[in-house]
Amino acid sequence: MLNNIELPEPLVSVVIPTYNRPEYLKQAIASAVNQRFKNIEIIVCDNCSDVNPQPIVEAFQDERIRFCRNSHNIGMVANIINGIIIARGKYVASLHDDDMWEPDFLAKLVPPLEANSDLALAFCDHYVIKADGQIDDKLTQECSETWKRANLAAGIHQPFYKIAIENMSVATANAAVIRKDVVDWKAFPLEVGGFYDLYINYLCSRSGLGAYYTPEKLTRYREHELTDTLTDNAQINIRKAKNHIFCYEQFMQDTRLQELHPHFQQRLIEANQYLGMSLLKAGQPELARPHFLYVWQNKKLSVRAIAALLLSFIYSLLSNTFIGVKGYVTAERKATSG
Repeated sequence: MLNNIELPEPLVSVVIPTYNRPEYLKQAIASAVNQRFKNIEIIVCDNCSDVNPQPIVEAFQDERIRFCRNSHNIGMVANIINGIIIARGKYVASLHDDDMWEPDFLAKLVPPLEANSDLALAFCDHYVIKADGQIDDKLTQECSETWKRANLAAGIHQPFYKIAIENMSVATANAAVIRKDVVDWKAFPLEVGGFYDLYINYLCSRSGLGAYYTPEKLTRYREHELTDTLTDNAQINIRKAKNHIFCYEQFMQDTRLQELHPHFQQRLIEANQYLGMSLLKAGQPELARPHFLYVWQNKKLSVRAIAALLLSFIYSLLSNTFIGVKGYVTAERKATSG
């Protein structure tokens, strides 16, 4: 008799961070509003966009939507985490303002979590779409293969830290539902930057809890000219490398993940080499040198990195020589003009 009683749906908080993407934002909100799973709150967190998107949000006339606008840009990660902190749901799900969900995204991912309290999250595969919303079949397949979801078995994986951290198969930024109390969101480190989703994977998996996976593509991830992952900017690349190093240094300190330490070490080597290269390109050889030396000390220095390390010394030598000559010439001019 009790088996026929339908329990009320748990509240799921959908957090949509947004910044200067009004047209895409409409589509993201619409995909959340149109979920078959109805017991949701939608928190739109605007990071001080140039044009206030509040009219876009209010146009939906849906009482489940809450709108928050920062008085100034607080950064992408803080904007997302703040939205999660104020969330009232048992579960939270992030949806970027340029992505979309299929109508049954929540309906497919929430039930496994309700059925098993040992699960930290549930996740799915996803499509890759172009700026105009059309599905890119080639990129979609490449994405599934790159992040090792193409052959990942459906169902429960416990523990799942290898899947989450090493393979990075879990796209918590747009394709996962997380049990909110698994993470201490108020202590979340902002130093992770754009790798906040990787760090969430770490926090959810480190305790040995499980994850549920469905190979169904229930999310549409959009790649376009404003996508952060496509940006090739020196200062942004430097920041990303520093964020990456912070993450893996934290992971290396976790004795529970000893099995993955060789992977973390390799990633640290790669990130330090990348940061060194980026700093060198930005004309900062002194700052680049310690990162090449780190790679050297770990005996993984490539021919390219060795050349870059030598270049950092040559660059400094030439710069100092130029400055010295310039100073001498200036002094001579002052002396002769007197």
